[in-house]
Formats: sequence, structure tokens, C-alpha cells
Amino acid sequence: MAGALPLGDPAPADGRLPADLVVDASAPFSAYLHVPFCRVRCGYCDFNTYTATELRGATQDEYADTLIREIALARDVLGEADGIRPLDTVFFGGGTPTLLPAGDLARMLSAATSAFGIRDDAEVTVEANPDTVTPEVVRTLVDAGVTRLSIGMQSAVPHVLAALDRTHRPENVRTAVDAARGGGLDVSVDLIYGAPGESLADWQESLDAALALEPDHISAYALIIEDGTKLARQIRRGEVPAPDDDLQADMYEAADQRLGGAGFDWYEVSNWARADGADHRSRHNMAYWRGSDWWGFGPGAHSHVAGLRWWNVKHPAAYAQRLALGESPAAGRERPDLEARTLERVLLQSRLAEGLPIDGIAENRRDRVAELISDGLVDAAAALREHRVRLTLRGRLLADAVVRALTD
Repeated sequence: MAGALPLGDPAPADGRLPADLVVDASAPFSAYLHVPFCRVRCGYCDFNTYTATELRGATQDEYADTLIREIALARDVLGEADGIRPLDTVFFGGGTPTLLPAGDLARMLSAATSAFGIRDDAEVTVEANPDTVTPEVVRTLVDAGVTRLSIGMQSAVPHVLAALDRTHRPENVRTAVDAARGGGLDVSVDLIYGAPGESLADWQESLDAALALEPDHISAYALIIEDGTKLARQIRRGEVPAPDDDLQADMYEAADQRLGGAGFDWYEVSNWARADGADHRSRHNMAYWRGSDWWGFGPGAHSHVAGLRWWNVKHPAAYAQRLALGESPAAGRERPDLEARTLERVLLQSRLAEGLPIDGIAENRRDRVAELISDGLVDAAAALREHRVRLTLRGRLLADAVVRALTD
């Protein structure tokens, strides 16, 4: 395409956007703030996170000031491109954002809202480990403008938590939820299913425990074994069994049945929101799935503006060094072509309950929708009446197969 960048093109030191990039200042805009610190590295995790012994050349104490420098750079870059607009959503992810003092998170949020503005109804989420949430922490976050807390519960069963290398005390999930509720925050809890040694009964116990917390939102993710992780090495050595696909399918069906029966609607393959008349979906994640613009701040964070994508250097020390020199922390960037954008749109939007518009599929693959309906993977009524690809329950279990059928 005209003006396309090759994949992995080096990013300029000043961070400036390509001169021919047209930024729509009326389009939704989000900010992701990455906090790459954890007390312990979980065996299944391949996120860009670091324990204290792994930092080498960077400190948690200086992190907020470092990230605020990137916010200032983003303000300059987007201002030059006439792309500054109020934030619709902000998400503090990690790592464990609440390992930082709540005051540091508040300063980072203040810097972002000062740079771009923020909508009155903006969603501002902070991810948290249950052991790091207190009423005092919540009070500081609420005063700063946070609206939502996402708590990493993962499981209610001690041996499953141990298999995942999670160190929080299960009873502290309730403490964290109560603190968040006391501050008026929306609450989401994250669960993982399919851990080594986890039975269907274990999983049902975790679902019941999560529902007993009366959250507004529940995420339930199948355990995926990522190369290079401790858990991958344990499986390779035969120390623990690999996840059982059939058991994970049974667990997903149990989650959908149990959560649906408790008044939660699925809106993305791995996410359910309470159906009480309010919108409890993660609006920030919806922005990703719908292909909106966002700037990712922090080491290893990815950004997307007007079809341009870039990613930051991964290590906190390298990230801090670049910003200290007044340079962009971006390591590389790309402008995907039409085929790549179509693949991504199908991959992400087909996972949503609202479905993927059929005209968003490449024209020479649209006839495959009929085959997917015949196979029970796509809802026939949605395809015929609304011209959208909406997954059935079986289709959600085989979402990757649906994407392959519509893109290969």
C-alpha cells in the first residue's frame, strides 16, 4: 500500500509519526500504563515483568517519573499530528501495578489526564494482586479518578494456586473486593482454568467462590503454555501434565452455564459481565477488540494510532535510559497492509458477542460462513438477518478454527 512501512521498521528517536499519517481526532482514544513489577514470577507467565532481582539498572522508586516522561513525549507527538483527544479509557496493567505506592499510580494518571484530558464517563482500571489491596490504597485510587479494580483471583483452590505459583492468600480476595466496594469501584475478578492437577470439581469450586464475591465482571482464561516459561519446562521434563483440551472444553462449558445462570452475559469469548442494566464490560478491552487508537506507556508496551503500530524496548533500564536522553522508547514500528488488518479484524471481532460484520471478511472467503453455520459454529439467524458472524457456544470452543476458515 502507498506509504506502508515494512514490518519491524526502526522507530525514529524523536517518536514522530509518519508525515502522511492522518489521525482522526474524533476517534476514541485510550491509554495503557504498564507497570512491569512482580514479587514472584508465576510459572505460566510470559508477560514483560520483572522481580526485584531481575531489574538490573532500574528501580521501582523512579518508575513513575520515568513513565511520566513518556506521557510528555506522547503529548508532543500527538499534538504535532493534531491527534490529541480526551481519554475514553485508561488501564494500569502489569505485572502488579499495586506493587507501586498508590500515590505513584495517582501521579501517573494525573499526568495522562493533564496531557490529553479525560471524558467525564471514562473507565479507569487498575489491575491488582489481592494481597496488595487495602482500604487506604482504594481511597487514594478513587480520589485520583480510578473507577474499576481488576483482581487477579485465578482460583479459590490452594493446590491450583500453588500449581500456578500464585502466592496470594485466597481469603484476601474477599478482603480486596470489600475494600474496592467500600470505595465505590466496579470490581472484576480474573480466573484461570486448566492448571496441572485441577479437576472439574476444583474449577466449579472456583466459579462458585467468584460468584459469591458478587463482582460486576468475571474473566475466565484457559491456561496456555507459553514457550520459555517455567511451566513449559516442567511439562517438557514430564514433571507435570500438559493441559487436557477436552477437560478445558468441559471447564469452559461449565463456566458459561454457571455464569449465565447467575445473571452474567458473555460479551467476549473469555469475558462475562453482570446483566443488571448497567454496562460492566471492560470498555478498555473493547477498544482493543474494535481496533480503536491507544498509546501504550511503559517497557514493552504496544501502541496503535491510525493504523500505525509500535512497541517499546522491553527492559525497564533501557526504557528509562532512552527517556532520560529525551528519546522515544519505541524499539520498532509497522503499518500493516490490508491483508494483515483484515486478519486482525476477523481474529478480534469474531470473538465478540456482537459479532463480526460479514463485509469485514475478505470477499473471496465470505462463502465460508455458510459452511460454518452448517458445522454449528456460527449463529444462522445473526448471519442471515444481521449480516454478522456470531459464534455459537460450540463456535466459542473452536474460535481459532473459525478464524482459520475465514482467513486462510
